[in-house]
Amino acid sequence: MIELDPISISEAARYMGIKGAPTDTISEMLERCERLVRQRVRPKYVYLETSVDNTDDGVILGAMSEPLTGEDIKRHLSGCTRAIMLAATLSQEADKLIRQAAVTDMAESLAIDCLCSAAVEQVCDRAEQEIFSKHEYPYRTWRFSPGYGDLPISLQRSFLIALNAQRRIGLTVTESSLLIPSKSVTAIIGISETKIERGKRGCAVCNMRESCAFRAAGNTCGR
Repeated sequence: MIELDPISISEAARYMGIKGAPTDTISEMLERCERLVRQRVRPKYVYLETSVDNTDDGVILGAMSEPLTGEDIKRHLSGCTRAIMLAATLSQEADKLIRQAAVTDMAESLAIDCLCSAAVEQVCDRAEQEIFSKHEYPYRTWRFSPGYGDLPISLQRSFLIALNAQRRIGLTVTESSLLIPSKSVTAIIGISETKIERGKRGCAVCNMRESCAFRAAGNTCGR
Protein backbone atom coordinates (compact mmCIF):
# COMPACT_ATOMS: atom_id res chain seq x y z
CA MET A 1 0.00 0.00 0.00
CA ILE A 2 1.18 3.53 -0.82
CA GLU A 3 0.81 6.46 1.56
CA LEU A 4 -0.21 9.48 -0.50
CA ASP A 5 1.88 12.61 -0.64
CA PRO A 6 -0.03 15.91 -0.57
CA ILE A 7 -2.34 15.97 -3.60
CA SER A 8 -1.86 18.83 -6.04
CA ILE A 9 -4.60 21.42 -5.42
CA SER A 10 -3.86 23.11 -8.73
CA GLU A 11 -4.22 19.84 -10.63
CA ALA A 12 -7.51 19.05 -8.89
CA ALA A 13 -8.76 22.56 -9.74
CA ARG A 14 -7.83 21.93 -13.37
CA TYR A 15 -9.84 18.70 -13.32
CA MET A 16 -12.75 20.81 -12.04
CA GLY A 17 -12.48 22.98 -15.16
CA ILE A 18 -11.19 26.04 -13.31
CA LYS A 19 -9.09 28.39 -15.41
CA GLY A 20 -6.24 30.12 -13.60
CA ALA A 21 -6.01 30.20 -9.83
CA PRO A 22 -9.08 29.01 -7.88
CA THR A 23 -10.88 31.47 -5.59
CA ASP A 24 -10.12 31.46 -1.88
CA THR A 25 -13.42 29.69 -1.20
CA ILE A 26 -12.66 26.88 -3.65
CA SER A 27 -9.06 26.62 -2.45
CA GLU A 28 -10.24 26.25 1.15
CA MET A 29 -12.73 23.55 0.12
CA LEU A 30 -10.08 21.69 -1.90
CA GLU A 31 -7.59 21.85 0.97
CA ARG A 32 -10.19 20.54 3.42
CA CYS A 33 -11.19 17.73 1.06
CA GLU A 34 -7.56 16.93 0.26
CA ARG A 35 -6.89 16.15 3.91
CA LEU A 36 -9.98 13.95 4.03
CA VAL A 37 -8.99 12.02 0.90
CA ARG A 38 -5.49 11.34 2.21
CA GLN A 39 -6.90 10.14 5.53
CA ARG A 40 -9.44 7.75 4.01
CA VAL A 41 -8.19 6.21 0.78
CA ARG A 42 -5.97 3.14 0.72
CA PRO A 43 -3.95 3.26 -2.52
CA LYS A 44 -2.54 -0.02 -3.83
CA TYR A 45 -0.90 -1.27 -6.98
CA VAL A 46 0.25 -4.50 -8.56
CA TYR A 47 2.47 -5.12 -11.55
CA LEU A 48 3.84 -7.89 -13.67
CA GLU A 49 6.73 -8.03 -16.10
CA THR A 50 5.93 -9.96 -19.27
CA SER A 51 7.25 -10.65 -22.74
CA VAL A 52 6.23 -8.67 -25.83
CA ASP A 53 5.85 -10.14 -29.31
CA ASN A 54 4.75 -7.89 -32.19
CA THR A 55 2.82 -10.06 -34.69
CA ASP A 56 0.49 -9.54 -37.65
CA ASP A 57 -2.47 -10.33 -35.36
CA GLY A 58 -1.48 -7.70 -32.80
CA VAL A 59 0.87 -7.36 -29.86
CA ILE A 60 1.12 -10.52 -27.77
CA LEU A 61 1.88 -10.08 -24.08
CA GLY A 62 3.06 -13.35 -22.59
CA ALA A 63 0.86 -12.97 -19.51
CA MET A 64 -2.39 -12.28 -21.40
CA SER A 65 -4.80 -14.65 -23.08
CA GLU A 66 -5.69 -12.34 -25.98
CA PRO A 67 -3.65 -10.06 -28.26
CA LEU A 68 -3.53 -6.26 -27.94
CA THR A 69 -5.03 -5.03 -31.18
CA GLY A 70 -4.71 -1.63 -32.85
CA GLU A 71 -1.98 0.36 -34.49
CA ASP A 72 -1.41 2.69 -31.51
CA ILE A 73 -0.28 -0.02 -29.08
CA LYS A 74 1.82 -1.59 -31.84
CA ARG A 75 3.64 1.72 -32.29
CA HIS A 76 3.84 2.24 -28.54
CA LEU A 77 5.60 -1.09 -28.00
CA SER A 78 7.66 -1.01 -31.18
CA GLY A 79 11.23 -2.16 -30.36
CA CYS A 80 10.18 -3.45 -26.92
CA THR A 81 10.80 -7.06 -25.94
CA ARG A 82 9.37 -6.78 -22.42
CA ALA A 83 6.61 -4.78 -20.75
CA ILE A 84 5.30 -3.90 -17.31
CA MET A 85 1.57 -4.45 -16.78
CA LEU A 86 0.42 -2.08 -14.01
CA ALA A 87 -2.86 -1.72 -12.13
CA ALA A 88 -3.44 0.87 -9.41
CA THR A 89 -6.45 1.85 -7.32
CA LEU A 90 -7.44 4.24 -4.55
CA SER A 91 -9.74 1.53 -3.08
CA GLN A 92 -13.50 1.59 -2.51
CA GLU A 93 -13.02 4.36 0.07
CA ALA A 94 -12.60 6.89 -2.74
CA ASP A 95 -15.98 5.98 -4.27
CA LYS A 96 -17.60 6.05 -0.82
CA LEU A 97 -16.26 9.54 -0.11
CA ILE A 98 -17.60 10.87 -3.41
CA ARG A 99 -21.06 9.31 -2.85
CA GLN A 100 -21.29 10.45 0.77
CA ALA A 101 -20.41 14.04 -0.08
CA ALA A 102 -22.97 14.08 -2.92
CA VAL A 103 -25.79 13.60 -0.40
CA THR A 104 -25.19 16.98 1.23
CA ASP A 105 -22.88 19.02 -1.00
CA MET A 106 -22.43 18.44 -4.75
CA ALA A 107 -19.58 20.97 -4.95
CA GLU A 108 -17.66 19.09 -2.27
CA SER A 109 -18.40 15.80 -4.04
CA LEU A 110 -16.95 17.23 -7.25
CA ALA A 111 -13.88 18.47 -5.38
CA ILE A 112 -13.30 15.02 -3.85
CA ASP A 113 -13.82 13.36 -7.23
CA CYS A 114 -11.22 15.62 -8.88
CA LEU A 115 -8.77 15.24 -6.00
CA CYS A 116 -9.09 11.47 -6.35
CA SER A 117 -8.40 11.73 -10.08
CA ALA A 118 -5.22 13.64 -9.30
CA ALA A 119 -4.38 11.17 -6.52
CA VAL A 120 -4.60 8.04 -8.68
CA GLU A 121 -2.21 9.61 -11.19
CA GLN A 122 0.15 10.27 -8.28
CA VAL A 123 -0.14 6.61 -7.28
CA CYS A 124 0.77 5.53 -10.83
CA ASP A 125 3.76 7.89 -10.84
CA ARG A 126 4.90 6.60 -7.45
CA ALA A 127 4.40 2.99 -8.54
CA GLU A 128 6.44 3.58 -11.66
CA GLN A 129 9.23 5.17 -9.61
CA GLU A 130 9.28 2.24 -7.18
CA ILE A 131 9.19 -0.40 -9.93
CA PHE A 132 12.02 1.15 -11.91
CA SER A 133 14.13 1.80 -8.84
CA LYS A 134 14.11 -1.96 -8.18
CA HIS A 135 14.72 -3.01 -11.78
CA GLU A 136 17.25 -1.30 -14.00
CA TYR A 137 15.96 -1.12 -17.56
CA PRO A 138 17.85 0.94 -20.17
CA TYR A 139 14.76 2.48 -21.81
CA ARG A 140 11.04 2.53 -21.21
CA THR A 141 7.90 4.04 -22.69
CA TRP A 142 5.22 6.12 -21.00
CA ARG A 143 2.02 4.49 -19.65
CA PHE A 144 -0.54 3.37 -22.22
CA SER A 145 -3.96 2.22 -21.02
CA PRO A 146 -6.76 0.14 -22.54
CA GLY A 147 -9.13 2.65 -24.14
CA TYR A 148 -6.34 4.96 -25.35
CA GLY A 149 -6.29 5.44 -29.11
CA ASP A 150 -7.53 2.31 -30.88
CA LEU A 151 -6.58 -0.12 -28.09
CA PRO A 152 -9.94 -1.65 -27.04
CA ILE A 153 -11.10 -0.96 -23.52
CA SER A 154 -12.67 -4.43 -23.56
CA LEU A 155 -9.16 -5.78 -22.80
CA GLN A 156 -9.57 -4.67 -19.18
CA ARG A 157 -11.00 -8.01 -18.05
CA SER A 158 -8.18 -10.22 -19.33
CA PHE A 159 -5.67 -7.56 -18.17
CA LEU A 160 -6.95 -7.82 -14.59
CA ILE A 161 -7.07 -11.62 -14.75
CA ALA A 162 -3.42 -11.70 -15.79
CA LEU A 163 -2.52 -9.57 -12.75
CA ASN A 164 -4.90 -11.44 -10.40
CA ALA A 165 -5.94 -7.91 -9.48
CA GLN A 166 -9.24 -8.77 -7.82
CA ARG A 167 -7.59 -10.90 -5.17
CA ARG A 168 -4.49 -8.76 -4.79
CA ILE A 169 -5.93 -5.22 -4.70
CA GLY A 170 -9.72 -5.64 -4.96
CA LEU A 171 -9.91 -4.34 -8.53
CA THR A 172 -12.66 -5.67 -10.80
CA VAL A 173 -14.35 -4.67 -14.06
CA THR A 174 -17.99 -4.31 -15.14
CA GLU A 175 -19.61 -5.86 -18.23
CA SER A 176 -19.06 -2.51 -19.98
CA SER A 177 -15.32 -2.63 -19.12
CA LEU A 178 -15.41 0.08 -16.43
CA LEU A 179 -13.03 -0.41 -13.53
CA ILE A 180 -14.41 -0.85 -10.00
CA PRO A 181 -13.37 0.99 -7.81
CA SER A 182 -13.73 3.81 -10.32
CA LYS A 183 -10.57 5.66 -9.26
CA SER A 184 -8.30 3.03 -10.73
CA VAL A 185 -5.91 2.79 -13.66
CA THR A 186 -4.43 0.01 -15.76
CA ALA A 187 -1.45 0.65 -18.00
CA ILE A 188 1.28 -0.92 -20.10
CA ILE A 189 4.87 0.34 -20.01
CA GLY A 190 7.20 -0.97 -22.70
CA ILE A 191 10.81 -1.91 -21.93
CA SER A 192 13.64 -1.88 -24.45
CA GLU A 193 17.38 -2.45 -24.59
CA THR A 194 17.67 0.24 -27.26
CA LYS A 195 16.55 3.86 -27.36
CA ILE A 196 12.82 4.21 -27.95
CA GLU A 197 11.47 6.70 -30.45
CA ARG A 198 9.13 9.11 -28.68
CA GLY A 199 5.61 8.44 -29.91
CA LYS A 200 2.29 10.25 -29.71
CA ARG A 201 0.72 10.63 -26.31
CA GLY A 202 -1.97 12.58 -24.47
CA CYS A 203 -4.65 14.17 -26.66
CA ALA A 204 -3.12 12.69 -29.82
CA VAL A 205 -4.19 9.16 -28.86
CA CYS A 206 -7.13 9.84 -26.54
CA ASN A 207 -10.48 8.55 -27.81
CA MET A 208 -12.26 11.35 -25.88
CA ARG A 209 -10.38 14.18 -27.60
CA GLU A 210 -13.33 15.39 -29.69
CA SER A 211 -15.65 15.78 -26.69
CA CYS A 212 -13.09 16.59 -23.97
CA ALA A 213 -14.00 19.40 -21.56
CA PHE A 214 -10.32 20.05 -20.83
CA ARG A 215 -9.50 20.65 -24.51
CA ALA A 216 -12.56 22.89 -24.89
CA ALA A 217 -11.24 25.02 -22.02
CA GLY A 218 -7.75 25.11 -23.54
CA ASN A 219 -6.27 22.66 -21.03
CA THR A 220 -5.26 19.01 -20.91
CA CYS A 221 -5.84 16.31 -18.30
CA GLY A 222 -2.06 15.82 -18.03
CA ARG A 223 -1.88 12.39 -19.63
